[in-house]
Amino acid sequence: MKRSGLAIAAVVAGNLALPLSGVAQPEEEVASLELKECRISAGPGFPGMKARCGILKRPLDPGSAHSPQIDLHVAVVPALSLEPETDPLVPIAGGPGQSTIEFYAAYAQAFEHIRRERDVVLVDQRGTGRSAPLECEMDDELVEREFSRDQAIAEVKRCLEELPYDPRFFTTSVAVTDLEALRLALGSPSFNVYGVSYGTRVAQHYARRYPDATRTVILDGVLPPQVALGPDIAIEAQKALDAIFNRCAESPSCNGRFPDVAEEFARLQAQLATSPVTVEVPDPVTWQTEAVPFGHEQLAGALRLLSYHPNTVALMPLLIHDAAAGDFRPLAAQFLMAARSVLDALSMGMHNAVVCTEDAPFFGDEDVGREQLEATYMGPVQLDSLEAICSEWPHGILDDDLRTPLATDIPVLLLSGDADPITPPDFAEMAAVRLSNSRHLVGIDQGHGQAGRACIPEIMADFIDTASVNELDETCLEERQFAMPFFLDYTGPSP
Repeated sequence: MKRSGLAIAAVVAGNLALPLSGVAQPEEEVASLELKECRISAGPGFPGMKARCGILKRPLDPGSAHSPQIDLHVAVVPALSLEPETDPLVPIAGGPGQSTIEFYAAYAQAFEHIRRERDVVLVDQRGTGRSAPLECEMDDELVEREFSRDQAIAEVKRCLEELPYDPRFFTTSVAVTDLEALRLALGSPSFNVYGVSYGTRVAQHYARRYPDATRTVILDGVLPPQVALGPDIAIEAQKALDAIFNRCAESPSCNGRFPDVAEEFARLQAQLATSPVTVEVPDPVTWQTEAVPFGHEQLAGALRLLSYHPNTVALMPLLIHDAAAGDFRPLAAQFLMAARSVLDALSMGMHNAVVCTEDAPFFGDEDVGREQLEATYMGPVQLDSLEAICSEWPHGILDDDLRTPLATDIPVLLLSGDADPITPPDFAEMAAVRLSNSRHLVGIDQGHGQAGRACIPEIMADFIDTASVNELDETCLEERQFAMPFFLDYTGPSP
């Protein structure tokens, strides 16, 4: 089977050209944007919702007056009010490489309180979704193999040859100019920007570039500008796994059922590092049985993605226990679903365009040694994969100040989960170092992305309505915050 994209753990990409600095834009006329009735969804097979859609024409190279144009897919979900406010909400998805339109359709309930008074303006960032996507064809089998640098580089070279556009123009520094062009085309006086994960980098840079056009900013699962995401991934993932084991040990029901889960995991790791297995599991889509190679890297990939959300965290002790007892099927099935969801959700060409310009060149700035990575359950494979990617992938446009902490008095709400395996609360504190008008809320036992959790939707709506962090009432978090109890068997969580 062929799928779009490059698997992070198995297919990788890096440097055909010198880095480009931020390019001054020629004077542009305000683009026209015609919106027509449409339906958007979280992807094939998902229910649709009403919106108004259109195409925003943008230059591939914003620094050239003679650049060819690309099409950006725009959708506006109208407010419930007949007289909405003039400053819409503008979500920005993560990845990098995820479609914002599909992200919003999947998590629309998190923003319904905001939509009572405001339109929601969506644009697939260039390179993602239906906006000049940067995708490559790849065999599913590549996702399931052990990492090979030579194979990774070969796949990257093939991908680069297939790309329909020059990937150097698909970075954050260019994407924020597209957002501003969209604001002008819509005639909006300002945007209320929400970013999640990588989207927080875009949101911060948009506020930096266009402060007069930014009314409020919400940063969810915060990536601080000064951090090159890559070296810390395995470190933070290990901290999150240790916290899960500690939480199980502190739970009478979990500890009673799985008293040795940390030791079981260590034995499982050692076993798969030397003796990978092949597991017969039903395909989650076709339900046909297939053989899945399952070794150390597949174990790490499954657990890392399971640790993103408290509902899937609840399964982890049970999955580890069963695998340690010899039944790898549930854990292998989780890996299969997780790996394929990455392929389905992300445009890996755009992912590589961002990471190889904005992160990989600065890996040496991070205080993380290889010995530290070797001590984690993920090991150095994530970093090795990214470095292999970026040994062949071209560097793109990079504004000189992209990696500088945002300094602003714009109201900024920062959201973190204390069990987040990739953007911990410390990252939000780093981002807030020069935010003079900010508030940081931390969810207890929560993972990556807080928008739909507990009463956060109401808090976000209050924040945007008032454009103030001073009057927010977070007491509801203590009453309504919830983390799924651990599953003791596959019938459901413990009482």
